[in-house]
Amino acid sequence: MGFLSVISCAHRLAASRIRPGDAAVDATVGTGADTAFLCRAVGAGGIVYGFDIQQEALDRAAQRLAREPGLDASRVRFFLRSHAELWEAVPEERRGRISAIMFNLGYLPGGDQEIITRPESTIPALEAAIALLRPGGIVTAVLYPGHPGGREEAEAVERWASLLPESQFQTIMYRFLNRSGNPPYVIAVEKKSE
Repeated sequence: MGFLSVISCAHRLAASRIRPGDAAVDATVGTGADTAFLCRAVGAGGIVYGFDIQQEALDRAAQRLAREPGLDASRVRFFLRSHAELWEAVPEERRGRISAIMFNLGYLPGGDQEIITRPESTIPALEAAIALLRPGGIVTAVLYPGHPGGREEAEAVERWASLLPESQFQTIMYRFLNRSGNPPYVIAVEKKSE
């Protein structure tokens, strides 16, 4: 049977927190895989906010949504903005009410590998993300330590997650320990119910 891939793990964790009609965020749209997943999960009454600094990523995601049967792209609001601007961009009435926020860090597959996520924007983005969550909501971050700059970002995210107050958050890591080549892994943060 095998273990879940890191992407499947992140999707399963997010799916366990999302109810139909909820709001969710794809903080790093990339190819749109997480955007499409979140769009299906929130259903017809929900909304997804998607962020990326590259227009190419937003275009790819919009094309993906248009190709996938049963997805209503009108439920997705795309922002050509850094994930560090989550707090400013998410409507005020949704703050503290987001069920799941997904990060898939690194670079756009098939795009310019010099354009990468970096700790100086990712850590503020994660701080904004946990403030946007509803109680019981979740943040997932897929980390890629195998590319230039990836290890530093992964270590910064690990440090950040490990220092969150235990009274307010639970954090976990899902990682393959015997896979060569610096494989990706997931860190998830749950905001405890009040």
